[in-house]
Amino acid sequence: MAMEKPKIPFIEAKQEGPLALLGVPIEATLSYRLGAGAGPMAVRRVSEVLETYSPYLDLDLEDLPFEDLGDLPLCRGPVEGCLARVQEEVEALLGEDKVVLALGGEHLVTLPLVKAHRVFWPDLVVFHLDAHMDLRDEYEGRLLSHATVMRRVWEEVEGRVYQLGVRSGTREEWIFSRGHCRLCPFDLSKLGDFLDEVGGAPVYLTLDLDILDPGYLPGTGTPEGGGVTPRELFSALVFFRGRNLVGADVVELSPVHDVTGVSTVLAAKVVREILLLLGHARGLVRRQGPSVRD
Repeated sequence: MAMEKPKIPFIEAKQEGPLALLGVPIEATLSYRLGAGAGPMAVRRVSEVLETYSPYLDLDLEDLPFEDLGDLPLCRGPVEGCLARVQEEVEALLGEDKVVLALGGEHLVTLPLVKAHRVFWPDLVVFHLDAHMDLRDEYEGRLLSHATVMRRVWEEVEGRVYQLGVRSGTREEWIFSRGHCRLCPFDLSKLGDFLDEVGGAPVYLTLDLDILDPGYLPGTGTPEGGGVTPRELFSALVFFRGRNLVGADVVELSPVHDVTGVSTVLAAKVVREILLLLGHARGLVRRQGPSVRD
């Protein structure tokens, strides 16, 4: 799929680089509030208000050679075809030895992203930070949905799924997660321990922004009370530093549902942190001193 460089790229994006930011603005199966397709461009527009430096990681976007590829064109037709085209495009980027951070869009985009990464890392482990289980086997008659995405991912990676921060799901989803995933509900307290468990295995991170309490980030499709604070999230993300993080996505920003724009700014800050973590894992950017966790 042809892509055009965005008119407003994410702050400090270069003309080219080994790390690529890619928008995937699909919203084909959302069942409550629409608007996630506008997330990638909204994040780019507000990124200019951010500092390039992360005090949590002691890393700076000014030192990171990454490019903003823009958004994949919105595809028409059956969702299966859309997902197949996303997988094909990301596989091509990975085949060029690029690291990809994808911006959704709805959470279903994680499935083709994980499939593409498994071509190169068959033993991929998925870390899922979210308010919702997303483990239903089917939803509203669909096997492919934002509510079933992690069940399909679980099948794809043969059960290597770690779920953190989740606080909503059916009884059946909770039973499934407790029996078949590694689960840390309600908060991120076990993130470091879980990462120690996987050791040097390749890790893919999928972060649904509704993991944050809607008091901080109301601009999402399915807000769920009782979430983590931004400070808790940013402090926890530090645990990914030094790990074998090979890819990631940030999904489910719906900027239309927050007229203040605070949700979008917070989402852009999350993107900054994960760009830096991916760059650090690849040896593209280095720390200059101690972080807040040291």
